[in-house]
Amino acid sequence: MDRVIEFAMNHPLLVGGFFALLTAFIVLETRRGGKSVSSQQLTNLANKDGALVLDVRDAKEFREGHITGSVNIPFSSLQNKLGEIEKYKEKPVVLVCKMGQHAGAAGRILTVAGFKDVRRLTGGVSAWKADGLPLVS
Repeated sequence: MDRVIEFAMNHPLLVGGFFALLTAFIVLETRRGGKSVSSQQLTNLANKDGALVLDVRDAKEFREGHITGSVNIPFSSLQNKLGEIEKYKEKPVVLVCKMGQHAGAAGRILTVAGFKDVRRLTGGVSAWKADGLPLVS
Protein backbone atom coordinates (compact mmCIF):
# COMPACT_ATOMS: atom_id res chain seq x y z
CA MET A 1 0.00 0.00 0.00
CA ASP A 2 2.89 2.35 0.72
CA ARG A 3 4.14 1.85 -2.82
CA VAL A 4 0.78 2.85 -4.29
CA ILE A 5 0.84 6.10 -2.35
CA GLU A 6 4.46 6.66 -3.32
CA PHE A 7 3.60 6.04 -7.00
CA ALA A 8 0.65 8.44 -6.81
CA MET A 9 2.82 11.16 -5.28
CA ASN A 10 5.58 10.67 -7.85
CA HIS A 11 3.21 10.59 -10.86
CA PRO A 12 0.32 13.00 -10.20
CA LEU A 13 -0.43 13.49 -13.91
CA LEU A 14 -0.83 9.77 -14.55
CA VAL A 15 -3.00 9.25 -11.49
CA GLY A 16 -5.06 12.37 -12.25
CA GLY A 17 -5.56 11.24 -15.84
CA PHE A 18 -6.65 7.79 -14.69
CA PHE A 19 -9.27 9.22 -12.34
CA ALA A 20 -10.50 11.65 -15.00
CA LEU A 21 -10.97 8.77 -17.47
CA LEU A 22 -12.62 6.62 -14.82
CA THR A 23 -15.07 9.42 -13.98
CA ALA A 24 -15.83 10.02 -17.67
CA PHE A 25 -16.45 6.30 -18.18
CA ILE A 26 -18.86 6.12 -15.24
CA VAL A 27 -20.76 9.22 -16.37
CA LEU A 28 -21.08 7.93 -19.94
CA GLU A 29 -22.23 4.49 -18.80
CA THR A 30 -24.97 5.94 -16.60
CA ARG A 31 -26.27 8.09 -19.47
CA ARG A 32 -26.11 5.29 -21.99
CA GLY A 33 -29.78 4.93 -22.74
CA GLY A 34 -31.35 3.75 -19.54
CA LYS A 35 -30.60 1.72 -16.48
CA SER A 36 -29.36 -1.81 -16.83
CA VAL A 37 -31.58 -4.62 -15.58
CA SER A 38 -30.86 -8.28 -15.00
CA SER A 39 -32.88 -11.14 -16.43
CA GLN A 40 -34.73 -11.52 -13.12
CA GLN A 41 -35.56 -7.81 -12.98
CA LEU A 42 -36.83 -7.97 -16.57
CA THR A 43 -39.13 -10.85 -15.65
CA ASN A 44 -40.48 -8.89 -12.68
CA LEU A 45 -41.01 -5.74 -14.76
CA ALA A 46 -42.86 -7.63 -17.47
CA ASN A 47 -45.08 -9.56 -15.05
CA LYS A 48 -45.84 -6.86 -12.48
CA ASP A 49 -45.57 -3.55 -14.31
CA GLY A 50 -46.60 -4.60 -17.82
CA ALA A 51 -43.27 -3.52 -19.29
CA LEU A 52 -42.75 -3.66 -23.02
CA VAL A 53 -39.84 -5.89 -23.99
CA LEU A 54 -38.49 -4.35 -27.18
CA ASP A 55 -36.12 -6.58 -29.14
CA VAL A 56 -33.94 -4.48 -31.47
CA ARG A 57 -32.19 -7.39 -33.22
CA ASP A 58 -32.87 -8.01 -36.90
CA ALA A 59 -35.92 -10.06 -37.89
CA LYS A 60 -33.93 -13.22 -38.68
CA GLU A 61 -32.33 -13.34 -35.22
CA PHE A 62 -35.71 -12.59 -33.64
CA ARG A 63 -37.33 -15.55 -35.45
CA GLU A 64 -34.53 -17.87 -34.27
CA GLY A 65 -35.47 -17.20 -30.65
CA HIS A 66 -36.81 -14.33 -28.57
CA ILE A 67 -38.16 -13.56 -25.12
CA THR A 68 -41.84 -14.39 -24.72
CA GLY A 69 -44.06 -11.39 -25.38
CA SER A 70 -41.31 -9.25 -26.86
CA VAL A 71 -41.91 -6.92 -29.80
CA ASN A 72 -39.36 -6.80 -32.61
CA ILE A 73 -38.37 -3.51 -34.17
CA PRO A 74 -34.88 -3.77 -35.69
CA PHE A 75 -32.46 -1.08 -34.54
CA SER A 76 -31.98 0.11 -38.12
CA SER A 77 -35.67 1.04 -38.43
CA LEU A 78 -36.41 2.04 -34.83
CA GLN A 79 -36.48 5.78 -35.53
CA ASN A 80 -39.12 5.31 -38.26
CA LYS A 81 -41.34 2.92 -36.29
CA LEU A 82 -41.66 4.75 -32.97
CA GLY A 83 -45.37 5.21 -33.64
CA GLU A 84 -45.92 1.47 -33.20
CA ILE A 85 -44.92 1.66 -29.52
CA GLU A 86 -46.23 5.16 -28.75
CA LYS A 87 -48.74 3.77 -26.22
CA TYR A 88 -45.86 2.60 -23.98
CA LYS A 89 -44.39 6.07 -23.35
CA GLU A 90 -45.51 6.05 -19.71
CA LYS A 91 -44.71 2.37 -19.04
CA PRO A 92 -41.33 0.72 -18.58
CA VAL A 93 -39.63 -0.27 -21.83
CA VAL A 94 -36.82 -2.82 -21.62
CA LEU A 95 -34.54 -2.96 -24.65
CA VAL A 96 -33.02 -6.26 -25.68
CA CYS A 97 -30.36 -6.93 -28.29
CA LYS A 98 -27.91 -9.75 -28.91
CA MET A 99 -25.25 -8.83 -26.34
CA GLY A 100 -26.27 -5.41 -25.01
CA GLN A 101 -24.43 -3.29 -27.58
CA HIS A 102 -27.29 -1.73 -29.56
CA ALA A 103 -29.60 -1.34 -26.58
CA GLY A 104 -27.79 1.77 -25.32
CA ALA A 105 -28.12 3.60 -28.63
CA ALA A 106 -31.75 2.50 -28.94
CA GLY A 107 -32.34 3.77 -25.40
CA ARG A 108 -31.08 7.21 -26.36
CA ILE A 109 -33.47 7.27 -29.32
CA LEU A 110 -36.43 6.37 -27.08
CA THR A 111 -35.45 8.85 -24.38
CA VAL A 112 -35.24 11.68 -26.91
CA ALA A 113 -38.65 10.59 -28.28
CA GLY A 114 -40.17 11.10 -24.82
CA PHE A 115 -40.27 7.63 -23.31
CA LYS A 116 -40.16 8.02 -19.52
CA ASP A 117 -38.76 4.71 -18.24
CA VAL A 118 -36.23 3.15 -20.60
CA ARG A 119 -34.04 0.27 -19.44
CA ARG A 120 -31.78 -2.25 -21.13
CA LEU A 121 -31.16 -5.93 -20.47
CA THR A 122 -27.60 -6.42 -19.27
CA GLY A 123 -25.83 -8.79 -21.64
CA GLY A 124 -28.79 -9.01 -24.00
CA VAL A 125 -30.28 -12.29 -25.20
CA SER A 126 -26.91 -13.97 -24.63
CA ALA A 127 -27.18 -13.31 -20.87
CA TRP A 128 -30.84 -14.41 -20.93
CA LYS A 129 -29.78 -17.76 -22.43
CA ALA A 130 -26.83 -18.07 -20.04
CA ASP A 131 -29.26 -17.69 -17.13
CA GLY A 132 -31.13 -20.73 -18.47
CA LEU A 133 -34.27 -18.78 -19.33
CA PRO A 134 -36.46 -19.84 -22.26
CA LEU A 135 -36.69 -18.35 -25.72
CA VAL A 136 -39.59 -18.92 -28.09
CA SER A 137 -39.30 -19.29 -31.85
